[in-house]
Amino acid sequence: MNDPSQARLASSLSTVDVVALTVGVVIGASVFETPALVAGNTGSGWAALLAWTLGGGVSIVGALCYAELTTAYPHAGGDYFYFQRAFGDWLAFLFAWARLVVIQTGSIALLAFVFGDYATELWPIGAQYSPSIYAALAVAGLTLLNALGVRQGKHLQRGLTVATIVGLLVLIGAGLFLVPESAGQAAATRASDGGASVGGGGSFGMAMVFVLLTYGGWNEAAYLSAEVRDLPRNMTRGLLGSLGLIAGLYLLVNWAYLQGLGLAGMAGSEVVAADLMRAAFGAPGAKLISLLVVAAALSSTNATIFTGARTSFALGRDFRLFEFLGRWDADTETPANALLVQGAVALGLVGVGAWTRQGFEAMVDYTAPVFWLFFGLAGAALFVLRRIEPETDRPFQVPLYPAVPLLFCAACLYMLWSSVAYAGAGALLGVGVLLAGIPLLALRTARSQETSS
Repeated sequence: MNDPSQARLASSLSTVDVVALTVGVVIGASVFETPALVAGNTGSGWAALLAWTLGGGVSIVGALCYAELTTAYPHAGGDYFYFQRAFGDWLAFLFAWARLVVIQTGSIALLAFVFGDYATELWPIGAQYSPSIYAALAVAGLTLLNALGVRQGKHLQRGLTVATIVGLLVLIGAGLFLVPESAGQAAATRASDGGASVGGGGSFGMAMVFVLLTYGGWNEAAYLSAEVRDLPRNMTRGLLGSLGLIAGLYLLVNWAYLQGLGLAGMAGSEVVAADLMRAAFGAPGAKLISLLVVAAALSSTNATIFTGARTSFALGRDFRLFEFLGRWDADTETPANALLVQGAVALGLVGVGAWTRQGFEAMVDYTAPVFWLFFGLAGAALFVLRRIEPETDRPFQVPLYPAVPLLFCAACLYMLWSSVAYAGAGALLGVGVLLAGIPLLALRTARSQETSS
């Protein structure tokens, strides 16, 4: 039987709500950065579009697995709770540690670099390190704002999501219908003159790392399943509908980039959305889209800081070793210590990105292996929980079990291998930081044994 503490919330969400909320979570600032990186790792336009299509397919398969987990075990801890229930406290601890020092903080840093790249397009403040300076200012400023109790309004968040989608539609229209052929050829020529190449030094596996980063977030949206009316029907329709819509937008915007800039023009661009709008409308178009991306990136960074600190707060409440993170500031109504520690780690990662001079890519390298390791373990948890808790009520069950979750786990293993094989030193750093949690786990276990004896 399910824990009484996990009683379902009021069923008030429809299929349309699931679609709207999932699209809002998934479509963020990274879609304005990753298409250029995907183009740089594929040898042709069709291969780039294939990568975006496969990304949508993998996301749909994974979303079906998470729908079962979240409907059977509705819990605010999400993956943390599934790991605890399926594998025990040790894996839950390592996951919480990874969220603190790799996954969430790395996500904060990479989103801050998106802000930095496009803010530099508007107001450059340094020849080499302008994106890194902007990224550091964003992390420090938003962390302090959250620590002071200043929270982003939900209406602003929704408005920025709408603006992001409108921006994608404008890019699609510009690339498909408004960019003169001569402008696209000029962009490709500039990329060639700047040393950009496609198909030579990249890999399809690394392209998929960037694609699936851009699709990321649907696993957070799947937690809505506890509040959905007519759960088996509406959750399935909502997840499939939202991810189908997202995949369609991503395919169209990448087609527009290819039409407007060419593959070489995409691969050679550091601000691909601004370059496409510049080709269509001149400098004012580039400024307009850059301003939109800056706002979207700040929104995404702030939301990630807010949710990440709450995860660290929960870690501090559950494990005495990190109890300083579990202190709540009554005056500001924030987990101030968790925010400040998280901000310090994220600033350190911005420094790593500045040192490599490839801030966004460096943070993808850093986070990807650890993310895909735990994502795959979440798929494995579904098998374990079905075996050890067969009596648990499962309002939604994965279709074609066990083929669908096996396919998801296989995709995660491939992505784990790709992110380690092609990402380089950044990936090894992320794995090393994760492994640093093992001595802490041993220390925690030893202290628990001393207390019990």
